[in-house]
This record gives sequence, structure tokens and C-alpha cells, in this order.
Amino acid sequence: MAIINTIVNLGSSVMMPIIFFIVGLIFRMRPLKAFKAGMLVGVGFTGVSMVIDLMLNALGPASEAMLERLGLQLTVTDVGWGTASTIGWATPVMLITVIGFLVINATLLVLNITKTVNLDIFNYWIFLLVGAAIYAGTSNYWISIIAVWIIFIITLVVADITQPIIQKKFPNKDLSGLSFPHLTCLAWVPFGIVGNWICEHIPGIKKIKLDPETINSRFGILGEPISFGTIIGALMGILAGYDISNIMTLAVNIAAAMYLLPIVIDVLVSGLVMVKDHVTNKLKKWFPKRKFYIGMDTALLLDDPSVLSTGLLLLPITILLAFVLPGSRVLPFADLASLTFLFALVAPFCNRNIFRMLISGVLIVVVIFYTGTALAPEFTKAAVDSQITSVSSFEYITNLVGPVTTWIGWLFIRMSEWLAVLF
Repeated sequence: MAIINTIVNLGSSVMMPIIFFIVGLIFRMRPLKAFKAGMLVGVGFTGVSMVIDLMLNALGPASEAMLERLGLQLTVTDVGWGTASTIGWATPVMLITVIGFLVINATLLVLNITKTVNLDIFNYWIFLLVGAAIYAGTSNYWISIIAVWIIFIITLVVADITQPIIQKKFPNKDLSGLSFPHLTCLAWVPFGIVGNWICEHIPGIKKIKLDPETINSRFGILGEPISFGTIIGALMGILAGYDISNIMTLAVNIAAAMYLLPIVIDVLVSGLVMVKDHVTNKLKKWFPKRKFYIGMDTALLLDDPSVLSTGLLLLPITILLAFVLPGSRVLPFADLASLTFLFALVAPFCNRNIFRMLISGVLIVVVIFYTGTALAPEFTKAAVDSQITSVSSFEYITNLVGPVTTWIGWLFIRMSEWLAVLF
């Protein structure tokens, strides 16, 4: 347990290069080439973390200022995915669950039930957090573990199914051989489909086309990510009640994030492609009739302008919804700046149309607020079970961009609690 926690605490920037270096060696890659590929992945993850931190640090105070201006007093505090991941990795059901993930993935690959080799091991916390909440609600060790194993299997299968669509709908990316077994993001794919369907069946609205290419062709330089980031950042500053200097600073920081994120992701992808191509070639030689995908983090998709822009536009809308939704007790806070992740896998199913993605986003946030309210006792107890003392000052906690507040998380937690009562 201590060894696993030590490795996890290194973070994805250190953990993922080690994983890719080992994978390269397993598949007979030359050691120096495997080292270079792993380090490129590490440098890329470091760059992505730096740019996302720049965005989070800029948006965090602005979000807090907007909340203060509205005077929101709610009892379920969003503590963010960082705290949520710590809860997941520290849960009492972690060790057996993680071993099960590795065995299950290998077994499903051998049986040809999945094509995805899930190397996104750092994000196992997403599954573990659901297990932590189930354990908190049931006190049943094996119900918690088995429920999460079932979710893991479903996620791998759905990652296979969605891979061709995601590859096709991101025309400027080479996603061949990659899938995204990311439970939090995959859970919202049906909402992207529904949001797109709604817009397709409303006269006038169905003609609204706001994908990045159309915006860029119509507005020229004003439609480019750097300009769009500047405009959105300035609007955020105005809504936060900032003075002119702070508005300008926020605008430049958001523009910088939107411009730099594609650059650092390209570095990450260059290392990933070196390993992916080598692994794919070996697998084709060993299993000529099979197709395999490398499971990766949806952070690889965040540099798309439609994903970034929609996440930023949803931020003030989320705060407004917290103010007006009856019965919701969730106070959006730490994850406000991470809303972009919600659209990573929604975008392809809305044809990267920002307007349609925003409609889907409103539906998603409404669900998040009500599931977050309903499951706040389980989430808070999970933090206690994992001995996370940093949240002790809050009455109840949750996180917006995480698995527990998805409809899948809610369904499995409630079903597990029902089974625990029966057995």
C-alpha cells in the first residue's frame, strides 16, 4: 500500500513517463528510444499541468469573486478533483480494486471483449472514488469492489465504441489507435447526443453553426483561440467586478492558456506516438487479426478550441444555476475552472458546435448539482474513511468534475446501497 501511494503521489508528470518507459521496454523498444518517449510524455504532462494551473489560478479568484457578488450560501462545497483524487487513492478498497483492474483489462483483451489497453493508470482514482462513496454508503467491502469492477468493464467497452467517432470528429488530431476510458467524461456523452438532437429539431436554432472553423472563417483573427480567450477572460473579469488592470491580466492569462495548451499537448503526443506506434506494430505482428487501442487521458483533447471555449463560457452559467436551481445545495468552487473537461468527449457528438455543446453543458450541470446534493453524505463520509483531514471544516463536500456526480455514479451508489440492505 505504501509503495503504491508513493508512486501515485509522484503525480502524472512523473508516473506516466515511468509507465511508458516500462511499456516500451516490454514491447522490445530500444532503451534510449523508450527513455526519450517517456521523457517527452513527462515533459508534455508537465507543460499541460503548468498551463492548466495558469488557467486555474487565474479563474479561481474570479470565480470566488462572482460567488461573493451573488451572496451564495450553500452547504455542499465543491472541493475539486484534486481532493477527490486523493480520496479515491486513499480509500480502504483501493488495493484489491486496482489489482482487479489490471487483471480484468488483461482478461478482456485476451477474450477480445475490449480493444483498449488502459495505460491511464493515474486516473484510476475516478473509479476508486465511486468505490469509496459506495463503501461509505454501504460499509460493504465486496459490494464496493465488485460494483467498481463492473463500471470499469463498461467503461472499457464504451471507450471502444466511441473511439471511431472521436477520431473522426477531431479532424485536426491524429487519434488513431487511441481511446479514452475516462468515466467522468464518457458519462456525459449521452447528454451531448441529446443536446445535439434538441438543437437539430428546433427551427432556426438548428442553423446556428459555431464550430471553431466557422467562427474563424467569419470573424478572422477575432475567431482565433488567442482572441477568443482574451474576450472570454475580459468578460469573466467584468462579471467578477474586477478593476481594469485585473480584467486585462485575466484576459491575457486565459488567452495564454488557450494559445499554449495545443503546443504543450503536441509535445506530450509526440512521445505518446513513439510508444503507441511501436506497441501497435508489435501487437499487429503478434495478433494480426486484432485491433488495439491505447487508453489515455482526455487531457489530450482539451486543446481543441471548441472544448476550451465552451468550458469557459459555462463557468458563469454554472454559478447562475447554483443561485436559481430549487433544491440544489451545491456551492460550485474548486472545479469551476475544470469545467472544460466535461466537454472533451461531448464535443464530437455535437460536431464541435459550441452552441450545442453549451446546451448540453447546461443539462450536465443541472444533473451534477442534484446528484451532488443527493450524494453529499456518502462523499463526505468517503473523505473521512480515507482520512482526508483538509475537508473537516466543511459541512458536506462534493466535486463537480468527477464520477460521483455523474448519473452513472449516482445509479451505482444507490443500487449498491439497495443491495447492501438486502444482503
